[in-house]
Amino acid sequence: MIENNPTNVMAAFEILLEEMEAEIEFINKAGSKGFETRDYERAREALERAAQLTTFRDKVAALRGEWEALSPATVVEEEEAERIERRNLGRLRRGLRTREPLYFQPILQVLVQMGGAGKMGEILDRVEKAMKGVLKAVDYEPLASDPDMLRWRNTAQWARNSMVQAGLLKGSSPRGVWEITEAGRKFVSTPQR
Repeated sequence: MIENNPTNVMAAFEILLEEMEAEIEFINKAGSKGFETRDYERAREALERAAQLTTFRDKVAALRGEWEALSPATVVEEEEAERIERRNLGRLRRGLRTREPLYFQPILQVLVQMGGAGKMGEILDRVEKAMKGVLKAVDYEPLASDPDMLRWRNTAQWARNSMVQAGLLKGSSPRGVWEITEAGRKFVSTPQR
């Protein structure tokens, strides 16, 4: 009998994606600083690099989805998850944070309430209230790689990216604005299991 532990692979994907997101955020900050100091060459380079890394991150996220479809479902009991210690460098083990798909419905509902579009900060503030009973204590911790970013806000932004890929949100929206698509409206009106 062949035994494996697909949870280890998923944890590796989560760590890789979290680190990639931190790197993209670092480059975005460098680009912002370039604009602030009117160093437009630096800002352009940062923008190009961020676009390359975002494309690569999306490929890794797609691979994670493929792996998840191939591996048997594993459920981590809540009490067991609380006993799992954090890894080196503050990385979080799989199953401790609230997963991306749980953000889809609240984000879409908030967008419908806001008339179909809104600024990221306002959307996230409303999503936090909508997910009050869902978010865990660990979701309110800052990322080890970016102490200014709460884990749940980072995960919500990843969920937004996944929803753009799924056609639930528009990818052509201006920076910092999230817009629902017709498919997103249908998704939010369909009862979820």
